[in-house]
Amino acid sequence: MTSVLAIVATGCCVAACFTAMQFVVSMLMFRRAPRVPQQLSASAVEDNSGVPAVSVLIPARNEAERISKLLQSVLSSRGVQLEVCVLDDESTDGTAEIVESFVAADSRVRLLRGGRMPDGWNGKQHACWQLSQAARYGELVFLDADVELASDALLRTVVLRRNLGVSLLSGFPRQLTVSPGESLLIPLIHVILLCFLPFPLMRWSRLPGASAGCGQFFAAERAGYQQTGGHSGIRDSRHDGVMLPRLYRRAGLKTDIFDAADLATCRMYQSLSETWQGLLKNATEGFARWPALPMITVVMAAVFVFPPILMIAGAVGLLPEALTGPVAIALFSGYLPRVICCLRYDRAWLGALLHPVAVVLFLAIQWTAWVDQKRGRTVQWRQRSYETLSS
Repeated sequence: MTSVLAIVATGCCVAACFTAMQFVVSMLMFRRAPRVPQQLSASAVEDNSGVPAVSVLIPARNEAERISKLLQSVLSSRGVQLEVCVLDDESTDGTAEIVESFVAADSRVRLLRGGRMPDGWNGKQHACWQLSQAARYGELVFLDADVELASDALLRTVVLRRNLGVSLLSGFPRQLTVSPGESLLIPLIHVILLCFLPFPLMRWSRLPGASAGCGQFFAAERAGYQQTGGHSGIRDSRHDGVMLPRLYRRAGLKTDIFDAADLATCRMYQSLSETWQGLLKNATEGFARWPALPMITVVMAAVFVFPPILMIAGAVGLLPEALTGPVAIALFSGYLPRVICCLRYDRAWLGALLHPVAVVLFLAIQWTAWVDQKRGRTVQWRQRSYETLSS
C-alpha cells in the first residue's frame, strides 16, 4: 500500500509542477492589447483618415435582457469607423424591438432578420455567416450578446491583430460570476487555457491542434474569412472557439489569442444548471472525445484533485511522513493557477477554495457529454435540438 501511495504522490507532484511551470510560461505569453496613444485615438474620432473601419457583428436569439448593454458599450467605441449589425435569429422575447430602438436613434446600427436555419447548420454559425455577408467593412468583429466592451476595445483589438499579422484574433473577456455554480465552473476557462494550451506551439506554429479561441470575441480580416469560408466552414459546430481557429490553420493562416480582461466583460450563464448545460452542449468538440477524455481526466485528477485528498489522508495519519513533502508541493502547484487566475480575472474566491470540487464537476460534464453522444442523445440549446458530433 505504501508503495502505491508513493507512486501516486510522486506522480501528482511531477504532474502538478509541470503544469504550474506551463502556467507560468502561458501567463507570460498571454498578453493584453497595448494601449493606443491618446492623441491618436482622439484625432481618429475627429476625422476618419486612416481609421480602422470595423463591422461589429452580433448574433442574437432571445437576448432581450442583454442586448441593450452590449449595444451601448459598442456605440461608445472611439477611434474606429463603425457599423453594428445585429441579426435577430427568430427571437420571441422582444430582442428585435429593442434593437429597432437603437436603429432609430443611431444610423450606425442595422437590424437583420435571420433566415430559416438550413439542415446541417448550427444556429450561431448560420447567424454569423449571414452577418458576414451583410458586413460593409474589412475588419469583422464577432461578439456574443452577453459581452460588454470598453470604449477603446475595438481600436486596440484591430491594431493588435494587424501588428501580429494574424488573420484571426480572439480575445478572452473577464468572466463575471455571481452565483456559486458560476464561480465554481466559469473560472476554469482561464485555468485550463493557461495550464494546458502549449502557448509556444500556438504562437509559433500553425498546427490546428495547438490553436485556441473564445467564441465570445473574434476579430477577423475579411480576406482570410472569405478564404476559409468562415463560419460556413464549421456550419455544424457548436464550439466556434475551438473549431474556427482550427479551420484557419488548416488553410495555412495564422491565428492568435490575447487577454481581453481589460477590454471586455461577459457573464455567460446565471446558475449552476445553466452553466452545466452551456458547457455540456459543446463538450464533444473539446475534451469529451477519445482519447482526449481519459487523458485529461487522469492529468486533471493528478494535478488538482488527488493532492488535497492525499493531504487530508496525511493529516489523519494515513500517509507516510516521507510523502508529506511531495504531496505539499503538488497541492501548492495545483492551487497556484486557480489562485492567480482568481486574483487577475474573476475574484471568485468560493470557486478557488473549492477548486478540486470544480474540477470534478467539470470532468463529470465531459463524461456526461461523451455518454450522451454514445447513446445518440441530441443537445438542446436555445430552444433548438442538435445531433452530437462524432468523437
